[in-house]
Amino acid sequence: MPKTKISRRAFLRTSAGISAGLLAASSRIALAQDPTATPLPLPEGVEGKLTVIHRTEYFEIVQTMFRDAVVKFAEDRGVDLDISTANPELFGDFIAKMVAAVQAGNPPDLSYNQLSIPLMYSQDILEDVTDVVEEAISRYGSVVPAVAEFNGKIDGRWWGVPFVSGTGAWFGRKDVFEAKGIDVYSLETWDEHRDAALAVSDPDKQMWGWGFTVNRSGDAHGLIDGVIKSFGGTISDETGLVVNFNSPETVAGVKWLADIYTNEKYRPMLPPGVESWTDTGNNEAYLAGTIAMTLNQPSLYGASKRNQPELFANTAVLRGPKWLDGRRMEAGFNGWFTIFKGAKNAELAKELILNLLNPANITPMVQNGGGLVLPAYADLWTDEVMATDPNFAIFQEILSNPVIYYGLSHPAKPSPLHDAVNAQAIMSQLMANVINGGMTAEEAVADAHERIVLIWEEGGVPQG
Repeated sequence: MPKTKISRRAFLRTSAGISAGLLAASSRIALAQDPTATPLPLPEGVEGKLTVIHRTEYFEIVQTMFRDAVVKFAEDRGVDLDISTANPELFGDFIAKMVAAVQAGNPPDLSYNQLSIPLMYSQDILEDVTDVVEEAISRYGSVVPAVAEFNGKIDGRWWGVPFVSGTGAWFGRKDVFEAKGIDVYSLETWDEHRDAALAVSDPDKQMWGWGFTVNRSGDAHGLIDGVIKSFGGTISDETGLVVNFNSPETVAGVKWLADIYTNEKYRPMLPPGVESWTDTGNNEAYLAGTIAMTLNQPSLYGASKRNQPELFANTAVLRGPKWLDGRRMEAGFNGWFTIFKGAKNAELAKELILNLLNPANITPMVQNGGGLVLPAYADLWTDEVMATDPNFAIFQEILSNPVIYYGLSHPAKPSPLHDAVNAQAIMSQLMANVINGGMTAEEAVADAHERIVLIWEEGGVPQG
């Protein structure tokens, strides 16, 4: 696949706003983990000194384990180490800074992040790490989720090494649903989830069933895209070159979702202020015990485990609704190791990556990660790991789904062009146009289509 060239204007816009990790990603996780983390200034690569930048972790013990392993590696090799914690999220300027660092010839050696490999590849700032991934696979089995190959492997070569995996999931209050005679694990369709949420709602008791917003946020974009794709709508065709968002299927999905927020029938299941929630809104409401169901990264799950044992015990990890055609399309994302082009200690960085993937190092991180840090290789899902938490079986089921699902870009492979759709909040603006009464669903979808077309044309992919 040839590199997709993005104009400087499109790149700067993209790097300022893409949600991390391509599947719903993870900027909200990092902010929840350490909202004071300062991504810049970044350390410069110095020959003879190994420079490592790593993401912040929700559980401090995992971050400490990671750092301790890196420090021990450097001490054992007798090398100086410059290790720093950053918040390198795609709404910031981390990638732009990395472009400048590579061009100046002084990039850090290694980064552990959840950024877009296709975007970094398109800017020509990554070293080929195929040899490292192939060695990891030979030791620990195939990479999970299956879509990782399409996020990290371009032109037949790997440009990021999967380190950990993760997945968003639906979370439900088992006790609340059981009280109404509903088996929350039995819900399959979108209609069943919506109707169950309404059935358990009781505003007088401060319980609202539908803990989802369509306001601008990563969770909302994931929800909206999920509904649209369930109804058969897509952003582009499978080549990724032709925008086909404006379709009857997309309109049908938008109408279904908008009905929840405009039909008085469903008003009792909508939490107060849900229309203006950001990515923290559903977390706060769930942890406050006022919503029965939501879609989120495992940060919510981890928070309940850490702070509210009773709530944690009543939390069901659920697979998302099936598509209208009966398929269950879900995957996950990865945390990546990337070596920057021109890194002065690239070979040492590769050795460090394999050291960190050793079960002696990665397994304790997984066991203490509260569902936020999961294995990225099939054989690292050991009995020891599975015994950590009964809900790990659900996470593994999602991540081991053999059906290739690319997430936002599906059925096309991931690309910076698709990433930019969320960077510009096109999905949430679409829903706002309908819910606020400014446009019909047909008009709002057509408007969103034109905005997407502009992204493609600015990215050098002209439409008809």
